[in-house]
Amino acid sequence: MEHPQVDLDHLRDLMNLMEQFDFDELEVRDDAKRLHLVRRPRNQPQQMAPAVVVPGMVGAAAPIAAAAAGEPGAEALPADVEVITSPMVGTFYSASSPDASPFVSDGEEVKEEQVLCIIEAMKVMNEIKAECTGTVLKVLVANGEAVEYGEPLFHIRRDS
Repeated sequence: MEHPQVDLDHLRDLMNLMEQFDFDELEVRDDAKRLHLVRRPRNQPQQMAPAVVVPGMVGAAAPIAAAAAGEPGAEALPADVEVITSPMVGTFYSASSPDASPFVSDGEEVKEEQVLCIIEAMKVMNEIKAECTGTVLKVLVANGEAVEYGEPLFHIRRDS
């Protein structure tokens, strides 16, 4: 399979713009290709790397580990605990509207694909869904808080 060529000068220009304007993520599309760049903040672990995606090629930045060194409460999690992380930078909403009940709370049972929260990014509401069936151990973010790409949002104990 042949991959479209990436113009390295154009790529460098985009990376410079991201640095100059302090963008964490940038996506550029045209008919032939899609270019998705994610910038790793200087204070983040090395495991989160920039990603370049073109059709037929997958390169994704690894999410930040839930138990990253130096974070408060960075104890290791049991193997049956799933960490749901933010797939984007945005604002975390625990309910569909300010007067609605939260989608989920600590201790609540959830099913795979159940909506856990909404992350607003550039005026688009993105539903974040459970990746497994289990019990919400902890909601890690408060309603209305800004979240970063890869930031842990929920701890869910998977059903066995």
